[in-house]
Amino acid sequence: MKRLTKKQMIIFSIGQLGWSTLSGIINAWLVTFYLPTQKDITELGATQFIKPGLVIAGFLTILGLITALSRIFDAVTDPLIASLSDRSRNKRGRRIPFMQWAAIPLSVVTVLLFCAPVNAISGINVAWISVFIVLFYLFMTMYCTPYNALISEFGKTQEDRMFISTAISLTFFVGTLLAYTPFVFAGVLRGAGLNFSWSYRACFIVLAVIACVAMLLPTFLLKEKEFVDTVPSNQNMFKSLASTFKNRDFRVFVGSDIMYWIGLTLFQTGLPFFVKVSMGINENYTMFFMGGMTVLSAVFYPFVSALVRKFGKKKLTIAGFLGLALAYVITALIKFIPAIPGVVFGVLICVIAAFPMALLGIIPQSIVADVAEAEGVVTGENREGMFFAARTFAMKWGQSIAMLVFTSLAIIGTTQNKNLNDITASSTGLMIVAFVAVAFCLIGAAILMLYNEKKIMGIIDKSKAVPAPEGGEVLAEGSFTPGEKAAEETEEENAEADGAGIKE
Repeated sequence: MKRLTKKQMIIFSIGQLGWSTLSGIINAWLVTFYLPTQKDITELGATQFIKPGLVIAGFLTILGLITALSRIFDAVTDPLIASLSDRSRNKRGRRIPFMQWAAIPLSVVTVLLFCAPVNAISGINVAWISVFIVLFYLFMTMYCTPYNALISEFGKTQEDRMFISTAISLTFFVGTLLAYTPFVFAGVLRGAGLNFSWSYRACFIVLAVIACVAMLLPTFLLKEKEFVDTVPSNQNMFKSLASTFKNRDFRVFVGSDIMYWIGLTLFQTGLPFFVKVSMGINENYTMFFMGGMTVLSAVFYPFVSALVRKFGKKKLTIAGFLGLALAYVITALIKFIPAIPGVVFGVLICVIAAFPMALLGIIPQSIVADVAEAEGVVTGENREGMFFAARTFAMKWGQSIAMLVFTSLAIIGTTQNKNLNDITASSTGLMIVAFVAVAFCLIGAAILMLYNEKKIMGIIDKSKAVPAPEGGEVLAEGSFTPGEKAAEETEEENAEADGAGIKE
């Protein structure tokens, strides 16, 4: 099979720019748009489309309940789409047809989610948001799960896999940064005469068009069948998911990854509050700090592959956790050192966090691809989609947990008006958030220490060196004849009996 050129890998990475832009719009603006603060209402003319305040059991908003229920639906669709993709026998490939079908609906649904039909508080708006957020997550899964599975299938060597992981990490940050541009352009559009709602909708329409083109680009320019020749999985969804989580090293990775997403989301969610409350400067600095950190992080990207070859992925990922923890410690110290200007703290935090963000943005994707490939070598089942679906599931749950943790801790030391949408964060609450993020990062590093990188890479390296059977055809990379597989299993059993095996 053909091997992707560097140019083709970059084309593939552009797809991530598309979906990360749409995901960023939801993460950054859904709450701002549908739960406007009192200031947004009185000064900017924001419309209240749904009933404000903590009206569900006294601690949850209507939007919070809708989002929580949509996550439950998401939990089902992740493994379902992964299973359908892994089992697909489409003549154009197992992944790209799903991506093509999902790109346009995902872009359209993202915009429609912000177009509630009644320009006032209404149950119709609640129903509208409920339907379209479920559709958003459905089409997002239809694109992302097959897309991520291609990382393992397109990355035929460790060098290719690291290059792809680096490229998609960069486009992820660029897409996320694009999603923050309404901070600037919505205000410009309001100055030109648009109202609050349409100033954001106009931005979302432009971003959705850009995202749609980016998502479709690799599906038309890359022919999957020219680069991937895998046997579709025969397992149904439940058996495939169970088999995936039987892999001990994958369970270790997922446990660590959840800690990472909690810590990262606490920082991303809290950044505007850290800027406004802890640093005491204008929240517009949020975009400058985020942009600066992204650019600086990208500067480190070319060095990550070289470092991986020297130190391995496990050690560098643990180093990333520790570096991110250090950035959170400095964030927590803002409260105790008021003499240092807030801008200085902001720059320092971004500089320290940039390198860990580069490590954690690139390497984990490659680790999942390694585990999926090793599993395919041992079992003969190509379930890359299910492995990446499980990782996506960990990401979503980590983000959801972080949102609950942040809103619970940031308000410590304040009195909240439960009838308003305003989150009044205190410097004490934000300090606690920062220290809790430190704890999650340290736990993530500790869990990852249990990951057996040597075993995983050994399986992959051995599969590359499988000789052709005498008098037969050359085996594909990663293939085992029945006899070789039996010998491999016997060898593992003997190793376990000697106390040298690693229990799966």
